[in-house]
Formats: sequence, structure tokens, C-alpha cells
Amino acid sequence: MASSAPLQQNPQLQRRLQQDSIELAGKTIYLNPFLYWRRFDANTDRWLREPGQLNEDQISTNRVRFYPELVWDSLSDEERAVKDGSVEMFLKSLELISTFNPELTAGQLLELERKMAVTKKKAFEHWVGKSLRRRSQEEKAEKRRFSRQRWVREWREWLADPTTGRALLPLTGLILTAGFLGWHLGSQQFCRELILQPGVQRSR
Repeated sequence: MASSAPLQQNPQLQRRLQQDSIELAGKTIYLNPFLYWRRFDANTDRWLREPGQLNEDQISTNRVRFYPELVWDSLSDEERAVKDGSVEMFLKSLELISTFNPELTAGQLLELERKMAVTKKKAFEHWVGKSLRRRSQEEKAEKRRFSRQRWVREWREWLADPTTGRALLPLTGLILTAGFLGWHLGSQQFCRELILQPGVQRSR
């Protein structure tokens, strides 16, 4: 009774747990795939968390199964990517639940799938959207890093080229000569006596 008191006093937590689980044949089955993480190995965790692990045919075949109300051709590329990622999360979740609960019948799995389609759709879309944005940012950062490395490598190769060295030698001499002349002329101007205009004499 003491352990259930905080749950009863926190309706938000209670509602969250109800959305993340379903009671089937006297057993609580988790709908949220991340609640099984203690039983994951590293490969399973990466497979679940990274969108794009299932082939496109498998996802497109199951679009209507989880989004019967959508007109897919009217979606933007970004919206379609999020929805496809959500379909992938549904398929992965059902596979994990079946693996960890092999005693479930086909009818129970169908009941579980229906509740999941109602309660987890927004959560999956939110998760996939964050994952895709993070991946896009990482890809942009990787492209910038690659561009910097290529730029530095090209400059090093250009400077190491003997032809570049022969071309830069007279240019360097010209720059040094011009700098010396500029310094010499500047010092001469500084040392020149200041010529003062004679004052206007007053008439007596």
C-alpha cells in the first residue's frame, strides 16, 4: 500500500505508466521499447535507437497499418521521413515485445498493437524527429571537418610543390624589399625637420 501511494498521488505518472503498458492475461506488458533496455545488448540498443535500420519496402508496406488516415503523397520530405521513422519504431517495438514475451498469442499481439498505435504514435514521432535532427547536425559537422581537412591538405601539397617554391622565392624577395623600402622612407619622413611658416609681423 505504501508503494502505491505516490503513484496515486501523481496522476501524471500514473497516466504515463498506463500509456507505456498494457495488462494481458494478468501480466503487464510494456509498450515503450526503451523499458526493456536492461535486457538489451549493445547491438540491439543501436538497432532500436538509430532510424534507417529496416529496409524501405518493409516500412512502406506497413505505412497504412499504423497511419491509415494519412495521404502520404501530400506530406513533405521532412514529414514523410518522421512518419516512416515512426513506422520503423512500431515494427521494432513489436519485434522486441514478441521476443521478450514469446507467450503472447496473435490476438493479444493485435490488441497490444492497437493500443500502441493510439498511445505511442506522438512519442515515436517526437523521438524520431530528434534523432533525425541530431543526425543531420552530425553530418553537417562531419562535412565541415572534412572540408577543413581537405583545404589544409591542398595548401600543404601546394606549398610542398617545387614549382610553388620557385614561384614564391622572387615574390618573397619582392615583399621583403618593398617592406624595407617602406620602412626606410618612413624613417626619413620622421627625421625631416619640421618647417614652420613665419608669423605675420605687426605693423608699427
